[in-house]
Amino acid sequence: MSNVYKDAGVDVEKGYEAVERMKKHIAKTNRPEVLGGIGAFAGLFDLSSFHYKEPVLVSGTDGVGTKLKLAFQLQKHNTVGVDLVAMCVNDIVAQGAQPLFFLDYIACGKNDPEMIEQIVSGISNGCKDAGAALIGGETAEMPGMYGDDEYDLAGFTVGIAEKSNLITGEKIAAGDAVIGLSSSGIHSNGYSLVRNLVSGLDLTKKYEGLSESLADTLMEPTRIYANQVAAVMQKMDVKGISHITGGGFYENFPRMLPEGLGVEINTTSWERPGIFNFLQQQGNIADDEMYGVFNMGVGMAIVVAADDAEDALNCLDEQGESASVIGKVTANEGVHFTS
Repeated sequence: MSNVYKDAGVDVEKGYEAVERMKKHIAKTNRPEVLGGIGAFAGLFDLSSFHYKEPVLVSGTDGVGTKLKLAFQLQKHNTVGVDLVAMCVNDIVAQGAQPLFFLDYIACGKNDPEMIEQIVSGISNGCKDAGAALIGGETAEMPGMYGDDEYDLAGFTVGIAEKSNLITGEKIAAGDAVIGLSSSGIHSNGYSLVRNLVSGLDLTKKYEGLSESLADTLMEPTRIYANQVAAVMQKMDVKGISHITGGGFYENFPRMLPEGLGVEINTTSWERPGIFNFLQQQGNIADDEMYGVFNMGVGMAIVVAADDAEDALNCLDEQGESASVIGKVTANEGVHFTS
């Protein structure tokens, strides 16, 4: 084969090697509904074995954002794939969907097969946690668009739900309980601010209040809540779900609430990971601003009737989930805090 394309900065042979390295990670996510193999022009997923009266496909897409800048700096690429899957999957879980399959898009300046394999291994781990099959994707080598050691990630997922079981928030009423599911840390939002706050610090150091090095704390991947939420939905009526992503509490709680309702959140009702205290002190940031950017230790919140709260907590505990009642729905619009 001519080297003219390689001379332009695109090495197709390394692309082939990257695909071969991916295959074993992709195989770990396989589901019986997946048709065909890797390398076709499209991924196929057979829905004929599902028995829904009114099936609805629920889709979501997202990326990892500027957390990738830390991955480049630390040369740690095996966790951002989990973030990618989580950011997509948690969004469709918030509508009551069961994840079915996932596709990824990796754009890079230079195709390094070992690095690509690390990224895909994380995507594979995320898909396994979510119960989703990794059925396809694209790796695009684009010299001149990205630096040799840079890349961007995007993902797309599809899930399924019974139409009557979709979680729309329309049943939420004042007095309902808000249950918070713990985050693993910052997840994958607010990293433009985070990077500014930690600029100049020794990322290899374990600072006071952190259980591991600052680097490992910052790169802790986003939690995936698909199985925990599905378990609760099987036992009771889940009225609403909020995935606490970009915009923190102020933006994401209202997204699940009917007009005229708000939430009252008790900030002492869950354990806040040390990284948030550390960042707040680094930037001398007010509480309101922290809750407007970060998840503050609550990665997902579900709303159930007050009478169902204890059963929901027991169910989550059986799933190994750390959860607590963090507040209630009120007739006062907006997000309000007590302590």
